[in-house]
Amino acid sequence: MRVAMISEHASPLAHLGGVDAGGQNVAVAELSAALARRGHEVVVYTRRDGEDLPEHVDTEQGYAVIHVPAGPARELPKDDLPQYMPAFGDFLADQWHRWRPDVAHAHFWMSGLATMPAAAAHGLPAVQTFHALGIVKRIHQGADDTSPDDRIRLETTIARDVDWVAATCSDEVDELERMGRSRSKVSVVPCGVNTDEFTPGGPAATRGGAPHRIVSVGRLVPRKGFETMICAMRMIPHSELVIIGGPDKSRLDSDAEALRLQRLATHFGVADRVHLYGSVGREEMPMLLRSADVVAATPWYEPFGIVPLEAMACGVPVVASAVGGMLDTVLDDVTGRLVEPKNPRALADAINPILWDERRRERLGRAGRRRVLEHYSWDRVAAAMAGVYRHVTTRNAVGSAR
Repeated sequence: MRVAMISEHASPLAHLGGVDAGGQNVAVAELSAALARRGHEVVVYTRRDGEDLPEHVDTEQGYAVIHVPAGPARELPKDDLPQYMPAFGDFLADQWHRWRPDVAHAHFWMSGLATMPAAAAHGLPAVQTFHALGIVKRIHQGADDTSPDDRIRLETTIARDVDWVAATCSDEVDELERMGRSRSKVSVVPCGVNTDEFTPGGPAATRGGAPHRIVSVGRLVPRKGFETMICAMRMIPHSELVIIGGPDKSRLDSDAEALRLQRLATHFGVADRVHLYGSVGREEMPMLLRSADVVAATPWYEPFGIVPLEAMACGVPVVASAVGGMLDTVLDDVTGRLVEPKNPRALADAINPILWDERRRERLGRAGRRRVLEHYSWDRVAAAMAGVYRHVTTRNAVGSAR
């Protein structure tokens, strides 16, 4: 099957850790690679954000990437991109005269804006994965939400009109239904984890002098909840916190959120036990996760959350906010603990018993690894997504015949 992946701001080739580079980049890259391994022909379309980028890249993982000329060829905040989606869609429509896919799969709402008109022009079925919903972001961020004013309206239109929605978690299905999407035209297809790369065995990063290590990973934005973890460190003695993500370590001293977190650590008296690593290469992530006694994922809200899966795949217990996709992936007191977001006391109360009970850590870690292998390998996710593609292409063929 020929699959067109549209990911307007999240290139599978991007360096991770920036404000707009994170889980979606990983998901698009890993899903495309897994589909290619299954024999599908996959082309990823992403916006050209650099003058030196080639138009076409054939990756070692078996899929191709096309850099779409839509807007200036430089990095832009993703909230500035909607104005360039008509040009993006026109490029897709033109390209598909020469390489016609069987299905178009849009990632994020702006990709849907570009994909749906182009797919309609060619009579192609379109699948939408939102990765995050504007209405949920608005609820949790309020005035700090920088999304375009018409995001919720346009996102609702896409949710109602696209051929199929592949939601990343069960919590999202409920929200889609409130937006007017029929549950009968939604499938839950989670993100996954590379179970060959993220394993319990293998080298671990060098630890500091504290008896215990807690690792948190994510973009340095307030909603990721690092503030909650830093506050909780007052109640978690004899431990160090390593925060991975954000700009390169050499630029942390000029990053506003990194400086804010460092000031908080000083305010709470834990600056000597809180370490900001900055961005790291994907190849370093398994070693850093293996070095942890606990991985803490404490966002205010999280559409899915790949880091908890990566930690579980490495056999490390996860303490996570009871929100979004983590309600599906983390089983409370089986693979880790679920806690109320923005609650440092609850977070400390969940982490401390795990840190001081080695047998419990091992039990939770083994259960996490088993759960990932059973449900969240990228090959399993790709098989489920291929099933969605077969379904929509069959429906489309029947509809065209009628």
